[in-house]
Amino acid sequence: MLIELLKDLVSIDSSSKEGANEAVEYCAEWLNKQGLTVNVIVNNGYKMLVSEIGSGEKTVIWNGHVDVVSGTPDQFFPEIHEGKLYGRGAADMKAGIAGMMCAFSELKDRDLGLKIQLQIVSDEEIGGLNCSGYLAKHGYRGDFVICAEPTHLGIGLQAKGALHLDIEVSGKSAHGSRPWEGVNAIEKAYDLYQKIKELPFTRENSPLYTSPSLNLAKIKGGDVYNKVPDACLLSLDIRYLPTQTMEEIIAQIESVTGNNIHIHMYSKPVKTEENDPFITLLRPIIEKNTNQEAIIFGQHGSADTVFFAAYDIPAIEFGPKGENWHGDRECVSLESVAVYQQMLVDFASEFVLS
Repeated sequence: MLIELLKDLVSIDSSSKEGANEAVEYCAEWLNKQGLTVNVIVNNGYKMLVSEIGSGEKTVIWNGHVDVVSGTPDQFFPEIHEGKLYGRGAADMKAGIAGMMCAFSELKDRDLGLKIQLQIVSDEEIGGLNCSGYLAKHGYRGDFVICAEPTHLGIGLQAKGALHLDIEVSGKSAHGSRPWEGVNAIEKAYDLYQKIKELPFTRENSPLYTSPSLNLAKIKGGDVYNKVPDACLLSLDIRYLPTQTMEEIIAQIESVTGNNIHIHMYSKPVKTEENDPFITLLRPIIEKNTNQEAIIFGQHGSADTVFFAAYDIPAIEFGPKGENWHGDRECVSLESVAVYQQMLVDFASEFVLS
C-alpha cells in the first residue's frame, strides 16, 4: 500500500497550483477510503486538508506538502531501481507524505493517548503562507509539529531565520569620461557590503551552527555606459541563528549604512530545544528502528515549521532518506520510507506509556 501510494503521488504533476490541488484531492480521497474524516480547506485558491485521530490533552501535528518544483515530463513517471524510487517530489516530500498517511491510517482505530492532526498542504515551495501559514494563524496548532521534509531519518531540530533586505545607496552622477567628478553608487554599495561582512553578527555561532550566512543576492544600479551611477540597490539574503534576533542584525547593518534599509521579507528561526519532551520520546524510537544514534542537526534553510515556531510551538523537520531533491535524479530510499512509517506509529504508540 505504501509504495503504490507513493507512486500515485509522484505521478501527479503538482508543480502548479492546479496540480498541487489535484494532489491534495487525491490524498483526501485516499484517506476517505480508509474510513477517515477529512476537511478540505481552500484559501486564495490553494487547497489543503486536515484530518484528526486520537484523543487526549496533547496534539501532535503531522504536516507535509504535496507541491513540488518544476520537472521534466519523464520525472512524473516514477521508476524503481535498486531500492530507490525516482521521480520529481519523491524525496521532497511525497515519500514523507505517504509515510504519514499510511501511519495515520494504521493508527486510526487505536486508543491513542494524544491527538494526531494530519495536515497536507499545497504551497510550501512558494513560501507556505496560503496553507500552513493560514492553518497556524487560524488555530490549527498543537503541542508539537513534525514536517516530513527529507532528513535521512535524522531530526532537523532548528532552522535559521531568514531576512531579505534592500539597501538604497546614493552617489553623485558625472560624465563617464570623468568618473573622479562623481561618486559611483555601485562601488559605494560594494564597499558597504564588504563592511557588512565584517560586522559582529556574521562571526557568531551556536551549538548547531558555525555561523549565520550572508548572500549578496542582487545588485542593481546604472542605466547607461557614459554616466557615473548615482543610485544603487543592494539586496541581501541573510540566514540568522536561532540565538540572534532580526532587530540586532538590522541595528548593526544600520551602523554602517544608515537607515536606508527596507525589509523585503523575514521569518523567525525555529528554536526547538534538544531536551523537549517530544524529542526525548522520539530519539530512542529512531535509534531502535535504525540501529544507530539519532542524528540531530540544524537546517540552514527553512520549511513550514516556521509558521508554528512563530507561536512558540516546538517543531522539527523529520523524514525519509532522499537524494537530489529539486535535481534531475531525485529519489528516495523505499526502505527508509517504510522505516519512517513505523517510527511514526511507534511515536504515537509510545506516548501512552510516557
